[in-house]
Amino acid sequence: MGIDMKMKIMWVLLSVAAIFVMPTVNAAEKEPVAFVMQLTRSGDNYGHRRAFLQIDKVLDDLGEKNLKIVVVAYEDGIHALLADNKETSQLLTKLANRGVEFKACRISMKAWGLKDEQFPLEVEFVSAGAPEVIRLQMNGYKYWRP
Repeated sequence: MGIDMKMKIMWVLLSVAAIFVMPTVNAAEKEPVAFVMQLTRSGDNYGHRRAFLQIDKVLDDLGEKNLKIVVVAYEDGIHALLADNKETSQLLTKLANRGVEFKACRISMKAWGLKDEQFPLEVEFVSAGAPEVIRLQMNGYKYWRP
């Protein structure tokens, strides 16, 4: 057996060994897919509740570790994030515990005369809702319309 043949056999063996030694990426190690949901007008609080229920179902079906969801509320949607909203407050807390982020638009808060203390601790505040939705999309988030 010549040196060339020995080298070829060595390369094959090293290649096969590398396949078994190299780490494999499984579903648990994949980066979550990021979504932004714009929560604006709905006509009633039930529409906002329905959106929160949709998020909950999606997390059940696809897995919390596979998704990153941010809800940006502005215009009338800002009311869905209020601590005293009987239709959505418990769902908001449940979803926040599942990793969903909630952001409230300060422009809408001012327009409706709302204060920071009217929102649960799970809610973050952003200067403006629409630019936040666009910024997140520019950073790779997919748009999800409820």
